[in-house]
Amino acid sequence: MKTIDLNCDMGEGFGVYSLGDDEAMLDIVTSANIACGFHAGDPLVMATTLEAAKARDVGVGAHPSFFDLWGFGRRPILGQSPAEVEKQIIYQIGALQALAHAQGLKLGHIKTHGSLGNMANEDIDLARAVARAIKAVDPDFIFVVMPGLPTERAGEEAGLKLAREIYADRAYADNGNLASRKLPGAVLHDADEAAERVLQIVESGEVTSITGKRIAVRADSVCVHGDTAGAVAMARKVKARLTEAGYAVRPMAEWL
Repeated sequence: MKTIDLNCDMGEGFGVYSLGDDEAMLDIVTSANIACGFHAGDPLVMATTLEAAKARDVGVGAHPSFFDLWGFGRRPILGQSPAEVEKQIIYQIGALQALAHAQGLKLGHIKTHGSLGNMANEDIDLARAVARAIKAVDPDFIFVVMPGLPTERAGEEAGLKLAREIYADRAYADNGNLASRKLPGAVLHDADEAAERVLQIVESGEVTSITGKRIAVRADSVCVHGDTAGAVAMARKVKARLTEAGYAVRPMAEWL
């Protein structure tokens, strides 16, 4: 049977503020990328999200970002060296790792958030800094990457296990990276359309960019953003469509 993972970014509340329906999403997805305090999340939110994931046997991983609470990690933070970013990622992984350990959980994967991820997918030096940080904490971590981009190359160079990821709710630029959220149609909202699109990408090994260019991809995991409107319904549709097509939807750390 074909196997695939369904992941979601979550734990993105802060203090009294909540974002996304993590409880409902954790009943659907198989891997959770948990914010580590730099774009969202705090010790209580992080611990609560880990506990909820544990109760559902959902795999857990760290979702580090630039230090940008005000901009939710979606603004480019310039002027930092790759070495500085490397230490920030180690710090964030360590925070979530300690909270997971306290609950008897082991982190399985690392996935960058927002602008950090987008920039690393276009800057090999930054991508290598991310890979070094991951390997320094635990060389057995799975590095979640976008196929054909610098993060994949950096992960391969570092000898890390890779999960190549596609997005259910985002459009693609011609270079294979995600299209800017500022562009019309960059964020997808129709659950049925997204589910069919995901299956087409997984089965064909190609994604169509926002301008119509066809780009070769490999998909080990599918992401649905937890903060997107209608995210729970979309995740449910995507999972159902993959299951109908004969895929076993399981946490990436169980089979990669």
